[in-house]
Amino acid sequence: MADFEIGKYIGEGKFGKVYLAREKQSGYVVALKVTYKAKLEKYRFHAHLRREIEIQHGLDHPNVLRLFAWFHDEERVVLVLEYAARGELYKVLRTAGHFSERTAATYIASLAGALAYCHKKQVIHRDIKPENLLLDIEGRLKIADFGWAARSNAKRHTLCGTIDYLAPEMIEKKAHDHAVDNWTLGILCYEFLYGSPPFEADEQDDTLRRIVRVDLAFPSTPSVSSEAKDLITKLLVKDSSKRLSLEDIMKHPWIRKNAEPSGSCIKQKDLARDKVNDNSSFCFYRAYEDV
Repeated sequence: MADFEIGKYIGEGKFGKVYLAREKQSGYVVALKVTYKAKLEKYRFHAHLRREIEIQHGLDHPNVLRLFAWFHDEERVVLVLEYAARGELYKVLRTAGHFSERTAATYIASLAGALAYCHKKQVIHRDIKPENLLLDIEGRLKIADFGWAARSNAKRHTLCGTIDYLAPEMIEKKAHDHAVDNWTLGILCYEFLYGSPPFEADEQDDTLRRIVRVDLAFPSTPSVSSEAKDLITKLLVKDSSKRLSLEDIMKHPWIRKNAEPSGSCIKQKDLARDKVNDNSSFCFYRAYEDV
């Protein structure tokens, strides 16, 4: 910890907190994810965290949040992560209500490229959702939180993830593979365009039943193009072997028509303004005792 100036608190997880920090020697700004060993012990999550570190540390892609290093002391395990200045995509989506087709297509294209890279590395994420997607200062999407990820080219059986984003095969406790991530892209594409997941229901059991039946309906508002609906329909397929591949997602007419090649939907003038504001607001101070 002595190698860093600790800045503001920027988030919290089940086992610890996340702080903005600056590495003293280089001046490089990072995020420190501080996990408490007592909580790891309580929930028996040591192996879980070790797998997360091993997987994320081995990934290097523009749309995957970098894990630069990690260290530990008697009380804490600390992950040194890339800092995504614009925060969770979840908050951006909730503020906007829903995204334009340009914005949705740009994020889906970025996700498809990042997941294609992960799958080639034999990594399945298994928990893609807006809360686990971050935006850097330039507005580029970053996949974060590899806590449920698995490194395997074989079928898996663990039920994991978040209810609204679970694939049918996981709910039915069947073996699953990388195609669960493809399913989740369909869920996200729908949520980006309509503002809520497609199978959302008041009761959890009703949500699960709708997912298994693929009870998919497209509301009349907001207005969404037939090309976008076509992509969603080809991803939300119960038979995992028939879901659109990640490569075909990137070739889909809707993606080609709408996605920004830069991966960012933020205008250059806004980027310039936000970079000035971001760089002037770091306000570092001596670390609090609870870090």
